[in-house]
Amino acid sequence: MRHVIALDVGGTGMKAALVGASGELLHQARRATGRERGPDAVVEGILDFAADLRAYGAEHLGEPASAAGVAVPGIVDAEHGIAAYAANLGWRDVPLRALLTERLAGVPVALGHDVRTGGLAEGRIGAGRGADRFLFVPLGTGIAGAIGIAGRVEAGAHGFAGEIGHIVVRPGGTPCPCGQHGCLERYASAAAVSEAWAAACGDPDADAADCAKAVRSGDPRAVQVWQNAVDALADGLVTALTLLDPRTLIIGGGLAEAGETLFTPLRDAVRQRITFQKLPTIVPAALGDTAGCLGAGLLAWDLLTTTDGTEVAT
Repeated sequence: MRHVIALDVGGTGMKAALVGASGELLHQARRATGRERGPDAVVEGILDFAADLRAYGAEHLGEPASAAGVAVPGIVDAEHGIAAYAANLGWRDVPLRALLTERLAGVPVALGHDVRTGGLAEGRIGAGRGADRFLFVPLGTGIAGAIGIAGRVEAGAHGFAGEIGHIVVRPGGTPCPCGQHGCLERYASAAAVSEAWAAACGDPDADAADCAKAVRSGDPRAVQVWQNAVDALADGLVTALTLLDPRTLIIGGGLAEAGETLFTPLRDAVRQRITFQKLPTIVPAALGDTAGCLGAGLLAWDLLTTTDGTEVAT
């Protein structure tokens, strides 16, 4: 059965799948990234995982994979296939596409940024299916973004498009590791909410999920922490909406797991802030932690089709 390899490389773990032509997951696997062993070991682990997936496909699906797609964190030069920098993996300027192509016996390989790759999947087959313009914003340790345009995700001239977490929403506010003060992700990421709630309730182990539970129970301290985050998020999102005019706004990541505890006040806050802008549909992400892997599969299948949708012979 014809299939492709999809790999989503995270800071601590790797998710992988063999993906069929209709997007079906034919085989799934996970492994530790092994970053404690250093960047060279991480790269070798990726290559070994991909080779094992190729062997599995050849044995169990009747043929080896036709292509591969890989999503990685950090700064990615997708055009040249280079994983330029990832602080949590410790690598710089890794020619990952060339290394994988060699290890996989010459099949075409696509390399993508993890958030943009996840956004591609959400836009095409997840919560944004059918939307010609979407913005995917995962709220996790930080806040990133993926700008979807007509079935693809815009990377920008230098690979930095969509970095909504570094819109300044509170000028002169909390310092950010990026060098600015008052960045959105310092107020509205899951990590920021966790930090604020831990300080407010006096429990250093409390996190954003605990804050959401306390909001639902009516704790006024939690309500204040939560509203501060929602207000900051709405300020950042309205800036993005003004620039991008998306039809659908997809919110994912750990904070979105709070469900309507987040989405009801967020929709209200965005609605109150817009003037001439068109209010997009604001929806939760649909694919969870499989988005990056599914997006990597889409990147791989894209290598095997032409712009008019016909398959490339391999």
